[in-house]
Amino acid sequence: MDPFIIVFGLAVGLLVGMTGVGGGSLMTPLLILVFGVKPVTAIGTDLAYAAVTKTVGGYKHFTQGTVDLSLSTWMAFGSVPAAVGGVYALAAVERATGANFDSTLMAVLAAAILFTGVVTLARALFFKHLADSEREELTLESRHKLAAVLIGVFVGFMLGVTSAGSGALIALALILAFRLVPRRVVGTDVFHAAILLWAAAVAHVVAGNVDFALAGTILIGSVPGVWFGSQWSVRIPPGTLRTVLGVVLIGAGLGLATKAGLDVPAPLLAAVPVTIALVALGPPLARRRQRRRTEAAARKAAARPETV
Repeated sequence: MDPFIIVFGLAVGLLVGMTGVGGGSLMTPLLILVFGVKPVTAIGTDLAYAAVTKTVGGYKHFTQGTVDLSLSTWMAFGSVPAAVGGVYALAAVERATGANFDSTLMAVLAAAILFTGVVTLARALFFKHLADSEREELTLESRHKLAAVLIGVFVGFMLGVTSAGSGALIALALILAFRLVPRRVVGTDVFHAAILLWAAAVAHVVAGNVDFALAGTILIGSVPGVWFGSQWSVRIPPGTLRTVLGVVLIGAGLGLATKAGLDVPAPLLAAVPVTIALVALGPPLARRRQRRRTEAAARKAAARPETV
């Protein structure tokens, strides 16, 4: 049992609970790049542990009243069969590519994670203006149901093939297409993902792509992580967290692209941790400097003698 896998599981579980994003997009590249797991096994194992993790998170969000059950159901009508189809498509690609399967799969996975990172970053930086039109409840009309099914088909197939993207893409759709408030976005996203992940995980179990011991080790950290993250999701503003997560996902995608044989410039890889530091530490440091200036000005004003 590797304690580092438990720590990574805890961190990813916290992110999933708070933002609905980061499960497969982070854990799969970690298993491949850090722990040397075979790509197809990393995908199957990631989906198996994530199904349990998001079930815990989905239950917690459901009890908190942050889930749109009707919308989750309609998305599942499209995503569940598409996810199973994605697993069988993955097996077909393995038969077609033979010895080149691992590098082909890593290139596809890198593209999916880069896309997810860009979507996550765009959501955090460019869609803040939608807050004024967000709503707690949505009465589903025929066009909403059709949109939910189509979104589910796209995300489900992508998840079945790569294990990545479900959280970020569904969350973006819930914001753009259905205009839900953030806590309903996260709750509905996590709840729907639990349904979708079980379908994809069972298909990968049948295909023999799951390492159960590895999945169990990850769950030791991820289950408490997603539980506490779900509690904090209604208290912590997720904007900065999503921005950092978007940059992390882009870095992970670039790392996988490099491992797949693509020539990624070293300065581009080096820019990722620098950007994370600027995004994560810049605003708090700026606020601290402003607070100090305000306190210094108040002290000077208090020290001045009163004039009559």
